[in-house]
Amino acid sequence: MTTIASAPPRFSRRQRMTMLVLLAAAFVFAADYSILNVALPEVGAGVGLGLTGLPWIVSAYTLPAAGFMLLFGRMADLFGRRRLFLSGIVLLAGASLLGGFAVNPEMLLAARALQGTATAMAVPAALSLITTSFTEGGMRERALGLNGAILSGGFTAGALIGGTLVSLLSWRAAFFINIPIAAAILVVTPLLIKESRIPERVKLDVPGAVAMTGGLLAVVYAILEKSIIWGAVGAALLIAFWMIEVRSPAPLVPVRFLKQPNVKWGNYAGLVIFSMETGMIFLMTLYLQNVLDFSPVATGLTFGVPGLAAIAAGPIAGRILGRYNSRTVLTLGLALQGLLILPLAFLSTNRLALLVLIPALFIGFFVHVTCIVSYTVVGTSGLPNEEQGLATGLASMTQQVALTIGAPIMVSIAATQSVELTGLQLALGVNVAVTLASSALIWVGLRTRGGDSQTTVTEAPAAKETGQPMAASLD
Repeated sequence: MTTIASAPPRFSRRQRMTMLVLLAAAFVFAADYSILNVALPEVGAGVGLGLTGLPWIVSAYTLPAAGFMLLFGRMADLFGRRRLFLSGIVLLAGASLLGGFAVNPEMLLAARALQGTATAMAVPAALSLITTSFTEGGMRERALGLNGAILSGGFTAGALIGGTLVSLLSWRAAFFINIPIAAAILVVTPLLIKESRIPERVKLDVPGAVAMTGGLLAVVYAILEKSIIWGAVGAALLIAFWMIEVRSPAPLVPVRFLKQPNVKWGNYAGLVIFSMETGMIFLMTLYLQNVLDFSPVATGLTFGVPGLAAIAAGPIAGRILGRYNSRTVLTLGLALQGLLILPLAFLSTNRLALLVLIPALFIGFFVHVTCIVSYTVVGTSGLPNEEQGLATGLASMTQQVALTIGAPIMVSIAATQSVELTGLQLALGVNVAVTLASSALIWVGLRTRGGDSQTTVTEAPAAKETGQPMAASLD
């Protein structure tokens, strides 16, 4: 008897519209991260911010984005995902308006901090709306694949859009462009997405929330400022947070949640994926401009053309994950990310090195996005819907922290050598070693007792029988 393979599941019209709204928001927040990076001198001059203060235009955004992600992710579970998502969009519009009219450094940095806070509110809420709207398996993996493609496209487009707006109009346009998009999202979202189910008698674990948020903010600040004192303060607060959660009857982040292999190893993978790739890109920027003497425009094109592969990778990654288990895709992808950086450690001062660099970046960016989708799937799988905001908040926080620490770590390693090219080669070699070793650790860490490498998925009986989301956010 011949068995006919069933067609892959397809999104309904309403699901496609919902994904369009959530992906539009993801694109805006991804672009917001990088949109001002290419225009820092113009922005600083526009508000009277000196050269030494320019890094704070980025840091003012990064600090709250990383520090508040986990808190707001959990609040989305407890008080409503759609509510947190829309609140973040409203805050983004207000912050962008403030930034566009900024006349001094205080207004500008306040706007960037509010944009970072809006990111922390909306991003995990939007991601949890995706994971709870589609059951684990092919549908969710396709959705997360599209999300990964949009994130990569947003980061790339942010730099291009920022440069174009500054050249044609003004740096203020980089803020104002968010407002009409935010307004459209605010109008359409209530028509398509229902509020998530809210647990009865919700009580926020205030001591845990204060200790966790304070600890994360202190740690990220310590990384940005290279401060041992703030690092110690952050570590002490995070230890206090753990002790509070162990004893709390209603913990903000249950300890059993953090101990789950898919959560623990999935987020460790995310930390390595983003920090090592971000560090590599920064090192290659130094290589292109300081060693090969490229202009900023030529450097941007060198990264931009291979970046097209990253945009195409997301949907393909979702299909790959539908065919092979996430443990295999994640660890193999991470190993490939490291191996594709390896030839970059042997680049010379000859511009013929581009014949190696550009193909390596092209394939490497494709693999990198596959890794991003894989770690998101691993870190959010096998969990009940009421913990999806927590899971996506943790995954988003991991990404923000990794983006913050990648470049400083690699630059610190490179600075140990007196010759710049030698230092870049050493740092890239360390990058490869850390990535490959982490791939092996994650492979072992995700291994189940029975030897099954597939992530365990717990579904409600009705969801198994009907294929509908366990607590769908759609009509």
